[in-house]
Amino acid sequence: MTASDIVASVLILAGSALALTAAIGVVRFPDTLSRMHAATKPQVLGLLLVLAGAAIRLRGHPDVGMLILTGLFTLITAPVIANRVGQLAYREQNIRDDLLTRDEMHELPAERESGGHDGTGR
Repeated sequence: MTASDIVASVLILAGSALALTAAIGVVRFPDTLSRMHAATKPQVLGLLLVLAGAAIRLRGHPDVGMLILTGLFTLITAPVIANRVGQLAYREQNIRDDLLTRDEMHELPAERESGGHDGTGR
């Protein structure tokens, strides 16, 4: 077993452990915002570690480019999806107010919260 195989194995195991903690968080956390946090941050880092381990193991193979594209796509889309899910959960009142330490969305005017589309073209 070479050093690169050991590094790849450690990265894949660490990424799998992070993905497992994310899955446990999604099941155990009490509200949508907490679950969204668990589903995005450790899951994305876990996926990136697994992809990095696979890229090291497949070094020189044409599929490494696809692994890089997968990681970039995940980095670009995960924060956007998490933001939209959080806004929707807040708007639908599917949150627990007692778990919020600071409610920044409450101070926004209603038209800004919905995206500013009030029919006036502004």
